[in-house]
Amino acid sequence: PGTMVSFPHSRRNGGKVFGLLVACALMAPAQAFLSPASVPLATRRHGAVSLRPSLRVPAVSPLRMMSDTATEPEKFEFKAEVTRVMDIIINSLYSEKDVFLRELVSNAADACDKKRFLTLGQEDADELAISVKADKERNVLIIEDTGVGMTRDELINNLGKIAESGTKGFSEMLKKKEAAGSEEEEVNLIGQFGVGFYSGFLVADKMTVTTKGLEGDGKTHRWESEAGQSYTVAEVAGDGEIATKSGTRIELSLREDADQYLDDFKLKQLVQKYSEFVSFPIRIWSSKTTYEQVEDEEANKDLKEGEEKKMKSVPVTTQDWEVQNTQKPLWMRPPSKVTAEQYEEFYKSTFKVFDKPLTLSHFSLEGQVEFKALLFIPTEIPWELTSNMFDENSKNMRLYVKRVFINDNFQELCPRWLKFVKGVVDSEDLPLNVGREILQKSSVLRVVSRRIVKKSLDMIDDLREKGGEDWDTFQKNFGKYLKVGVVEDNENRKEIGKLVKFYTSADDQKTSTFSEYVERMKEGQDVIYFLSGEGRAQCKMSPAMEKVKDNGYEVMFAVEPVDELVMMELNEFDGKEIVDLAKGEVKGIDDKSEKKEEKKKAQVDFDAVLKYLEETVGKEKISKAEVSLSLTDSPALLAQGENGMSPQMQKYMKARAVAMGEAESEADLMGMGAMGPKGVLQINPNHPIITKLKESLSAGAGKGTPDDEKAARLLYHVASLRGGYEIEDPAEFASLVTGLMG
Repeated sequence: PGTMVSFPHSRRNGGKVFGLLVACALMAPAQAFLSPASVPLATRRHGAVSLRPSLRVPAVSPLRMMSDTATEPEKFEFKAEVTRVMDIIINSLYSEKDVFLRELVSNAADACDKKRFLTLGQEDADELAISVKADKERNVLIIEDTGVGMTRDELINNLGKIAESGTKGFSEMLKKKEAAGSEEEEVNLIGQFGVGFYSGFLVADKMTVTTKGLEGDGKTHRWESEAGQSYTVAEVAGDGEIATKSGTRIELSLREDADQYLDDFKLKQLVQKYSEFVSFPIRIWSSKTTYEQVEDEEANKDLKEGEEKKMKSVPVTTQDWEVQNTQKPLWMRPPSKVTAEQYEEFYKSTFKVFDKPLTLSHFSLEGQVEFKALLFIPTEIPWELTSNMFDENSKNMRLYVKRVFINDNFQELCPRWLKFVKGVVDSEDLPLNVGREILQKSSVLRVVSRRIVKKSLDMIDDLREKGGEDWDTFQKNFGKYLKVGVVEDNENRKEIGKLVKFYTSADDQKTSTFSEYVERMKEGQDVIYFLSGEGRAQCKMSPAMEKVKDNGYEVMFAVEPVDELVMMELNEFDGKEIVDLAKGEVKGIDDKSEKKEEKKKAQVDFDAVLKYLEETVGKEKISKAEVSLSLTDSPALLAQGENGMSPQMQKYMKARAVAMGEAESEADLMGMGAMGPKGVLQINPNHPIITKLKESLSAGAGKGTPDDEKAARLLYHVASLRGGYEIEDPAEFASLVTGLMG
């Protein structure tokens, strides 16, 4: 009984070591079984491989019958619980059958990589390449490479012992994970079980591996299994031998429902999706149809002497090897060796877009966690984000392991407020699950995610420092994402806060950052003021703007619900508190000692008016009525309480409740119109309407006339309307206005 050997191409996978050079290569010997054989020397022509008969090289993947065995096949039994493991691999471990080609090609690339290390300096070394060919007549898919291959003993140890320690350990680990359900148990599965090779059984009833090891007696052996209880191993001679010094040929006898993998177009799609950046050429045997001009014999029957012969086009189908992975992994090169044109071409081809990137970041991290990354900020909003700015299917970040594509839908790799940033991340240290399809939560992932966020912020900050059209374009298209980042990213809130921009009362056309606002602050101003509204026009017409009219303080406009949330989450910037101008008592304006004394006297003087307004409007609508000495032109203002919710936020919450189905009746919606503490009705003691009401109440010994009641109610409605609140009783408001017209 031997020890389980791990197959996926990961540093975490250990195994038997062939020698010092193999150990230096840090690759498990189990990966050796993926070394294809007999790849012909060939010349490339415009992305294809043209085989020249004069080279006298055997064609790749000659289809051989199994009668070429030099010895009688020796039968071996899988050990206990193999049925359970095979069932997990075939039915549960992988979410898509397509990944079998990724696994086998990736491991073939590992075998080639290992052979490259072992044959350094050898002049007669084999060409390292991977070939894929479909035999439709036999219903067989063949994957070959010229990698390091395996000897007979290695073949048995690497492919025959999954059911020994591997199966039992795998099963026990699954049981532990199911019982514990903890994150640590999940992480413990990573890299412990070599299942990449066995993904072939997702599409095949039988797998045949023919291989010759680089080290050993130079003999070729064949391993064969139908994912049952046993497998066979036999020596191969004659035409079935591996022609190169070493290599591996894997033949998949496809199931009836897997015939799409015999289509060269399907195979090209999968290779280009998963393996387009593999270091070694991946060749696919492809059919190509061209059209040739030949004489049209039928049309030329009655051709007269001297007349030009008529021609026709006829299709000619040829087969040839085509290299699929011609694009180079740009992120693996030093940034100093890459031109702007190359970055742009890579961005457009990789993400299938037409715009140019505004900026990019090409970096690597070395140490305990190692990875390379290339990030881009687009010029235009990606089309998939135009209807939903957080579309989960946007696939903005592509994850690679050793240049092999794994997935592009890892939500944990990049926070959603950076959904617009496109990029690639390539690392051997990312904690994939045993199927290499799911990214586990771990400290490694947090390090990668934090670095992506930091580099993204650096890119955005560079745009801010440069300013100009690029910065304006970024803010126009992606400024809202930064505001979401302020709300959701606790760790980077202050850094993101430096980058967000708002319209202000100082300029109708341009937006400003908090830093720019602070630079323009008036002498003696120690807080930042903002005001919520459905647009700049509504903010400007709000009675609350009168509070800063005399001192000329600038006000930031929060014209979207997220703007107000940004103000609430930041709370302060550069040591200066962010204050809502629509509050009942505004810091820096209403809290000055001289105003407090003056307001105290006015409260006494207008006590009858305040009590009458509270009684007439009703305590269910306002918490209280008070005098405001900050109002200059308006008779009244409906201000928020200390913990009140702005009218814009109330409307947003109501709309959200409807969308989420939280409001079951019209009464529920009406109740949401007054979320949070009730407003404060502030009056301007110097306005004619207020002084007239005071005089009328004084004449009636505190009792108002019917006209006074109408005036009080209309005063409340107008204050609500100008403050951005919805009119709770439109019928009453219309009646009061109509009465004035009569």
